[in-house]
Amino acid sequence: MTPPWAAVDPLAAAEPAPVAALVLAAGGGRRLGGRPKALLPFHGRPLVEHAVRVVRQGGCEPVLVVLGAARAQALAEAELTGCTVVANPDWAQGMGTSLRAGLAALPPGCSGVLVSLVDTPGVSPAAVARLLAAHRSGAALAAAAYAGRRGHPVLIGAEHFAEAAAGAQGDAGARALLTSHQAELLLVECGDVAVPDDLDTPADLARWSVQ
Repeated sequence: MTPPWAAVDPLAAAEPAPVAALVLAAGGGRRLGGRPKALLPFHGRPLVEHAVRVVRQGGCEPVLVVLGAARAQALAEAELTGCTVVANPDWAQGMGTSLRAGLAALPPGCSGVLVSLVDTPGVSPAAVARLLAAHRSGAALAAAAYAGRRGHPVLIGAEHFAEAAAGAQGDAGARALLTSHQAELLLVECGDVAVPDDLDTPADLARWSVQ
């Protein structure tokens, strides 16, 4: 018989399940002359630190970071305390391998995962918070939208983890999942609080002044 003091606290039981963040930071920056994106300088620190800070401030926990290119250097130079670092030795095969590796490493009990790309420095904590709020309100699939166009980050509910992993091929990431469930996908407008541009070329770097 369970003693009365061991009963479940109703307030604790009412707490929502955690929503993890998955920061995909394994890319080698081929179009940037082989500069790994996790290590691109952003306000004097590795860009991956900024990506982690954004998802944390937006309300995600735990935070998983997928590293591939220059992984040892990133571990040595970036402050990733409190993050679960996931190694992706197959990073050169495309972003899909990072998504699969990250999903496989998620701890049990998460109701969803917010997938964030390290090379989108204009994504803000406010955008992350909006996606989390949409998920808490019942959305199993949600994506940030900019002037009505789907962008990043993307939030995937736990019921879609297996399908997301199965469809993550090449550089497509979660595209197959979002396309096949387009009718269920909730677009959350974030154009007033975030910028969707990514860092792919030297011109992008110059525009963001991160060099």
